[in-house]
Amino acid sequence: ERIGSATSQSSTSINTRLQELVKLFRERTEKVKEKLTDPDTTSDEESPTASPAKQAPVAAPGGPPEGERQVQEEHYCEMLCCSFKHRPWLDRLKNYQFPSSIDPLTNLMYVLWLFFVVMAWNWNCWLIPVRWAFPYQTPTNIYFWLLMDYICDLIYLLDILVFQTRLQFVRGGDVISDKKAMKENYLRSQRFKMDLLCLLPLDFFYFKVGVNPLLRFPRCLKYMAFFEFNSRLEAILSKAYVYRVIRTTAYLLYSLHVNSCLYYWASAYEGLGSTTWVYDGEGNSYIRCYYWAVKTLITIGGLPDPKTLFEIIFQLLNYFTGVFAFSVMIGQMRDVVGAATAGQTYYRSCMDSTIKYMNFYKIPKTVQNRVKTWYEYTWHSQGMLDESELLVQLPDKMRLDIAIEVNYNIVSKVALFQGCDRQMIFDMLKRLKSVVYLPNDYVCKKGEIGREMYIIQAGQVQVLGGPDGTTVLVTLKPGSVFGEISLLAAGGGNRRTANVIAHGFANLFILDKKDLNEILVHYPESQKLLRKKAKKMLKTTNKPKVEKAAPGDVLIIPPKPDTPKLFQAALAATGRMGGRRTLAQLRWRLKELNAMQVAQVSLRQGSLRSEVTWVNVKRWSSIFHMVLGECHCPTGVCFHRITELFCSSPIPPQSPVHRRSPVSSQKAPVPLGGELFSKSSDSLVTIRVIPTAGEKEEILAAEISEVEEAKEEK
Repeated sequence: ERIGSATSQSSTSINTRLQELVKLFRERTEKVKEKLTDPDTTSDEESPTASPAKQAPVAAPGGPPEGERQVQEEHYCEMLCCSFKHRPWLDRLKNYQFPSSIDPLTNLMYVLWLFFVVMAWNWNCWLIPVRWAFPYQTPTNIYFWLLMDYICDLIYLLDILVFQTRLQFVRGGDVISDKKAMKENYLRSQRFKMDLLCLLPLDFFYFKVGVNPLLRFPRCLKYMAFFEFNSRLEAILSKAYVYRVIRTTAYLLYSLHVNSCLYYWASAYEGLGSTTWVYDGEGNSYIRCYYWAVKTLITIGGLPDPKTLFEIIFQLLNYFTGVFAFSVMIGQMRDVVGAATAGQTYYRSCMDSTIKYMNFYKIPKTVQNRVKTWYEYTWHSQGMLDESELLVQLPDKMRLDIAIEVNYNIVSKVALFQGCDRQMIFDMLKRLKSVVYLPNDYVCKKGEIGREMYIIQAGQVQVLGGPDGTTVLVTLKPGSVFGEISLLAAGGGNRRTANVIAHGFANLFILDKKDLNEILVHYPESQKLLRKKAKKMLKTTNKPKVEKAAPGDVLIIPPKPDTPKLFQAALAATGRMGGRRTLAQLRWRLKELNAMQVAQVSLRQGSLRSEVTWVNVKRWSSIFHMVLGECHCPTGVCFHRITELFCSSPIPPQSPVHRRSPVSSQKAPVPLGGELFSKSSDSLVTIRVIPTAGEKEEILAAEISEVEEAKEEK
């Protein structure tokens, strides 16, 4: 059993060690992959650490072993049989160090602190008028009011001593973070003067005049913190217009709040219930006075008429102030709502103009419905019609940063751009355009010239093929790329080889060939690399097989008929007799004509039908006469025909654009029943052309003597 237990322990330790080695190898492999993918990453590799299983605990002199010390550090207390681990947030709180300088534009902690400062400022602005006008501050609750007042004063003091003296600032284009410079900048600012003014110690007059809330009125002068908080909060909110609407509504409510406090003070000055105009003292005083303030500022009417001179003057001032304040609030609310819906208003105006245009030109309803669908989907998916309009005002560097965050992960996966200059890819990212395709829209069609590369951002596209062009060959998903070879292909290789349609709504990034060429001018090494990759990709791509010409296809030069077997036999026989020079020239011309025929078959698409009549049987007979060195043609045109057909370079006929009527071959008139024949110099081979009853039918005969046949058998 001891031997078995020892063996199991050793195998366990070996397995543990192997797992650790595998983990280390994986980490090094990932680092090498990152280095190959991103050359800018550092190549410093961390040295492998020792395995925790192999690290022996080292005991400190006079202290517990290291293993026991780690166990003790993992627990902060032991209660009976339970052990509790350290709470992470407590450790972070204990080890937290207050920053020596604060960036007021990006530091969220500073925005949170401004929130507390604004809450203290709102406490003073809202409750000082209430405590002054209404009888809500009594000797029984005076300590509660004083406690809240001094808590707000403490927040004001901490803001001056701790935060404002640590705010970074810009001087001469440089961000200053020196402690002394930041403190001096705050002490010389206008904000420091207002902060000192709002903390005037007027509370000492409490000992002489009592606790009068009006002595705390300077606390309302810390309005700069309120406006700074508004700007910082709007910068971090995704829907800032919601906060603007809430803030404008708060302005209106605060104006009504102050008016209700003034109305209660005027009623108390005249005497509660003394006239029909003043507050009668019944019900909740604040609610009743607030209701009166709302009716006055909104000028609803139905208010009692003032009786005394004081009441008349107060009501007139209240009316004037209410109309002015209410009109300002309504105008500001209109601006806030208009700014919030500016994009939607632009979308509606564009859509209405497009519909009006289509109705004017009587565009079919199917096309109009697709246009409407495109507008609606583009607006709901992107929140805008053109993304590039938002980035026009930004500097080029910021546009590049945004493009990298949005598109770099997709473009870096394109095999065509692997190994290219990173700056070239960055310049290319700024040229990408976002386009939305509707379901069943053709992204590209087979045979058209390819001028763009497509990157799928959202949605799917299908590649169609097959005999009828409706078979789905493959479905491409987000992150896929197609059409990249068309950016660099030349010489007719940039034609689309398949139809690609959108399967559902698809959002694609498009890179134009013209934009890429403008970029590659500045990166010649990347241009050479892309050319090589494009050639390799074109070679590995399965090209469509060359098909035979269909009956309806048009050729520039139609294929000539095959050489008659009898003529081939005559050439073979004549080649053994002499006349090698002329026969070699004839064979070379025949091979050249065959090569022209093969080349013309591959040019069946887009060609024009030739109207040239090829060599007929009579021309073959003339050729024989010339080859054999003896011509008995009564017309005497054999030599000219041979010169035209074989001794001149094979020039294609003129295009039928210039001459559409067919040109008939000029035949030599041969009398019916007449016979053409030709013999060799040694009279061993005789070629005869025998006409028949039909005008276009002739018989070609070749006669070889018995002596020649005997030589061939030998």
